[in-house]
Amino acid sequence: MVIALSGRRIDAFNAKDVRFPLRNVDLVGRRIRSMFEADGVKALVTSAACGADLIALSEAGALGLPRRIVLPSTRDDFKRNSVLDRPGAWSSLYDEVLEAVSASGNLIVMDRALQRPDYSAASLAILDETAALAKELGDSPAAALIWDGSSRGDHDITEEFGEEARKRGLRVIEISTL
Repeated sequence: MVIALSGRRIDAFNAKDVRFPLRNVDLVGRRIRSMFEADGVKALVTSAACGADLIALSEAGALGLPRRIVLPSTRDDFKRNSVLDRPGAWSSLYDEVLEAVSASGNLIVMDRALQRPDYSAASLAILDETAALAKELGDSPAAALIWDGSSRGDHDITEEFGEEARKRGLRVIEISTL
């Protein structure tokens, strides 16, 4: 199975709602690794934001799984807007993972002349890349949602990702961040 993954970022310092507290990083990492092992995952496609993405990329790397990353903006812009703006020591993990994935030719930086990143377009690209990689590996695609299980309301990227994966007929695995 080739997994397309999307999920919550670590809660902001002043978050009103608890969706992915920093204290749950190790717990979520164990849950993701367990899913990878139990479901025979052969590859991972995701973005690289702090929280679910980087945890999954780290676990996949530790298991020796091929990883493909889709970024909706340049490496530096994405790091500034989706990695460094939350609590936790994510910077070095981000740099390490992106170097390894880039060296393997599996880093995709979306070429868009936009004023701001299009995270919805990146989600669609992750699903497209997962389908292509699954076909290349002769395996089936699936999706994983790493989240609290509740919509944040309008334009919840994780929720939209799950809905699109279901529309495409993918098996969707949900892992709680709580």
